Amino acid sequence: MTAKSVTIAGREIQPGQRARVDIPLPNLYTTTPVFMPVHVVQGRKPGPRLFVTASVHGDEINGVEIIRRLLMHKSLSRLLGTLLAVPVVNVYGYVRQSRYLPDRRDLNRSFPGSEKGSLAARLAATLISEVVEGSTHGIDLHTGAIHRENLPQIRVTLNASDDMPGLAKAFETPVILDAEIRPGSLRAEAAARDIPILLYEGGEALRFDEFAVRAGLRGILGVMRHIGMIRSTAPRRAIGHEPLVARSSVWVRANQSGILLSLTPLGAHVNKGDTLGIITDPFRPVDDPVLSPVSGIVIGRTNLPLITEGEALYHLACFGKPETAAALLEQYRDALDPDDEEDTVII
Repeated sequence: MTAKSVTIAGREIQPGQRARVDIPLPNLYTTTPVFMPVHVVQGRKPGPRLFVTASVHGDEINGVEIIRRLLMHKSLSRLLGTLLAVPVVNVYGYVRQSRYLPDRRDLNRSFPGSEKGSLAARLAATLISEVVEGSTHGIDLHTGAIHRENLPQIRVTLNASDDMPGLAKAFETPVILDAEIRPGSLRAEAAARDIPILLYEGGEALRFDEFAVRAGLRGILGVMRHIGMIRSTAPRRAIGHEPLVARSSVWVRANQSGILLSLTPLGAHVNKGDTLGIITDPFRPVDDPVLSPVSGIVIGRTNLPLITEGEALYHLACFGKPETAAALLEQYRDALDPDDEEDTVII
C-alpha cells in the first residue's frame, strides 16, 4: 500500500519525497518577510504522522540541534508514514534571542490561537492548521528558562490516553514527570484534539547541552520505533530499568536574597534535610543553608548565583525510592556517553 501525499501551505509532498516548506508569517515592521520552515519527510508506505517542534520559546535552542541531527539520521531512509519537523516555531523570538514574541506574549500560552488575533495567536493558529491538524502523534522540545537548567525529562499527563504511558517510556528519559496540562499550551491543544504529545525538557536556554541533545535525539528515535515509523538499525545501549514516574515535584525557594553557593548538581539524589546550597553575601559573615524539604532527585536548578528572596533555586522530583532513580540516572549517563556514536550526526 502506498502512502498518501501531504499538503503543507499549499505545497503537496508525494510519498517518498523530502521537502522544506517555508510557511509565511506576518512580516517584520521593516516589511522583511518571515517564514516558519517545516521539514517534511514522507515515507513510501503509510504509517503514523508525527510532528516534532522546537523553539516554541525562542531562546530554547537545544531542540534546533536535536531536529538537525534527527533529519540526518539514516533510519529516515526507511520511514513509514510522515515526519513533520519544525526546528524553530517562534521565529520572532529566535532571532531576538528571546523567550517571548516582540509583544512580550508567551506563545505557549496562546494556543489554539486565532487568524485575527495577536501576533502570538496568529502564529499559534498557523502551527495548528498546517502542522498539528491531521497528525497522529507529537513531540514538543523545550529547555529550562534562561539561567535555569533541566535534567532530561518527559512531562506528560499519563492518564490522558491509553497510549501515553507507553509513549513516555519509549522516550527513555530517566524521569517522567506526571504533570497537569497548562491551559493555552501546545500540549493542551494537542490533547484537546486527541493527539498524544510528549513534552521533552533538557538543558538551559541559549546554550547547547550535548547530554540533553543526545537524550532528545535518542528519545525521538525511541518513540518512532515504538509507533512503527522506523526500525532499529543497530543495537541500542540498554538503560537497564524502565524510567521512573514522579507523581509530584517541588521547587525549593530562597528564604532570603544574596549569593547562592550551590552544593548540589543536577541529577543528584537528596534526602529530606540535606543542604542543597548556602546563601551568603559580601556584607555579613552569616551563611544560611538551603535545606531540602523532601527526598528526591534534582531535575532542575538555577545557574545564576545572584538570587532574590522567593526565587526558585532547585526543582525536586519525588519518588518512592529516590535512590533507585539516582542509580538509573547513572546508567542513563553511561548509555549516552560521547563514545557511543549511534545516534549522533555532526557536520
